[in-house]
This record gives sequence, structure tokens and C-alpha cells, in this order.
Amino acid sequence: METTAKYKPNLEVVSDGETLAHRSVELFTTDAEKAIKAKGVFYVAISGGHTPKRFFELLSETPKSKALAWDKVHLFWVDERYVPPDSQWSNYKLAADTFLPKVSIPEENIHRIPTEYSDVKTAAARYEETIRIAFGLQENRTPEFDLILLGMGVEGHTGSLFPNSYASFDTEDLASVVYDLDRKLNRITLTHPVLCAASHLAVLVSGEEKANILKEVFTHEPDEVRYPIHTLWPILNKVTWLVDSQAAKLL
Repeated sequence: METTAKYKPNLEVVSDGETLAHRSVELFTTDAEKAIKAKGVFYVAISGGHTPKRFFELLSETPKSKALAWDKVHLFWVDERYVPPDSQWSNYKLAADTFLPKVSIPEENIHRIPTEYSDVKTAAARYEETIRIAFGLQENRTPEFDLILLGMGVEGHTGSLFPNSYASFDTEDLASVVYDLDRKLNRITLTHPVLCAASHLAVLVSGEEKANILKEVFTHEPDEVRYPIHTLWPILNKVTWLVDSQAAKLL
């Protein structure tokens, strides 16, 4: 892999999607145990999509995960389509269908992105307020998540930070609206200052269809407008890339 010395991803290649899911659970539980031991609470934000589905299922099946002090876990979402929470397109629904009912996390610790408001901007403001309250944050302070789990799209997006989207750029907002005029599915996403403030981030990448973009983002000079995942390049030391062999085959 031709990367400059300046940009050295912490890359872990695993054999297949199943192994990636198991490794993701290990990472999740290790970070959770560490945070709970240190400060009595674990703040984590998860993403949706195809890759994390098996990881979510294993969260409710793996003994170490089931044994977590889930009452000390505060769960958030990186992004959400502006659809009802029972929609097939909802990132929240994916979690609700896979692991949420099967672990002992209190309902008040589940902080989904609200999508009931008629105005999406109001919903983004409410989500930001939820984050501030859960973290006990003053105005103008950025939350420090213990772990943020991300994916990466075939064009280099992460969360709902898309190429050429203003939500990728500097902002004081914690949550931002992303308007998707093509598909008419607006979104709300955590902003890149929130991503960059996290203690640890994991990017889960699986499947042959991600091989080209993975090679591009690892070998291209940082360009967060073209490749929003490059938002993470200033903090690569805090990012773990969990990649299956199919996605890594061009590296």
C-alpha cells in the first residue's frame, strides 16, 4: 500500500465478514469495559448499513458482550435518514431489530435521532440538545465519545457526510441536516468536529465493492470534499480500520 509516512492507517485485515463482526464485538466490549472502569459510563455512536448488521446480532449473543454493564452504556447514532423509526430505511430500526431488545440497556440510555418533527432542522437541534444533556455539556463544548463506529460508502462518504456536502466542513453544530434532493430522503448526521473529538473510532469496511474506494482513500492526498472519510486523516492515530480480505484485496 503506497501511503506517505504522514498518513499511516491502523489497518487490521480479517478473513471475512463474519470474522469482522466478531472482531467488532471484541473492540466494542474492550472499549466499553475500559470506559466504564475509568469513569462509570460508556458513550458510543453506531452507524447503519449492511456491514454492521452481523456485528449487531453478535452484540446480543456473545457472552462478553451480554455481560457488559449495559446500564452504564449510552447509545447514540452517527446518522439517520429522516424516516419513521419503523421504516426499513431507518438505522435505528436495524439496531432495534437485532440487539436492542436482547441486551439490558435502559430505554433512557438509547438516544436515537428523532424523526417525528415536521421540520428536520428542529429534529437536528433536538438531537444536539439530547447529546448535550447526556454528556453534561456546556454550550460551545464538543462531546468526546469513547467509541464511534463508522462505515464507508463506495464514493468515500462516512456517516451522512457526502462528497461536496456542506455538513463536512467546519461548523459549531454537533448535528447537521443533509438534504438529499435526488432520493428525497433528508438525513441528520453528527458533524466532523464530533467525529474528530472521539477517543476512538472504528471504520468497518467489507465486500469486494469497497476495494477500489479503499485503495483510493489510502493513496490519495487528503481531500475531504472529494472523500469525506478524509475528515479523519488529522486523527488517524485514533482510528482503527477493520477491513475484510475482499475489501482489502487491492491494498
